[in-house]
Amino acid sequence: MAQFMSHFAVPAAIIAVAIVLALGLINMMRGGSPNRSQKLMRMRVLLQFIAIIVIMTTIWAMGR
Repeated sequence: MAQFMSHFAVPAAIIAVAIVLALGLINMMRGGSPNRSQKLMRMRVLLQFIAIIVIMTTIWAMGR
């Protein structure tokens, strides 16, 4: 379980955060819709929360 999480779940969570962050930066640089920027920021915060939970669960599972 810890092996799967450390090799797949953690990188997937980090990549998801990075993609949403990049989309938000691209939208901001192009002068895109402020509403879209706001939605992307909310999504990024949610994904960061999920990533922290996944990382902490992985650390817990590796310690068992």
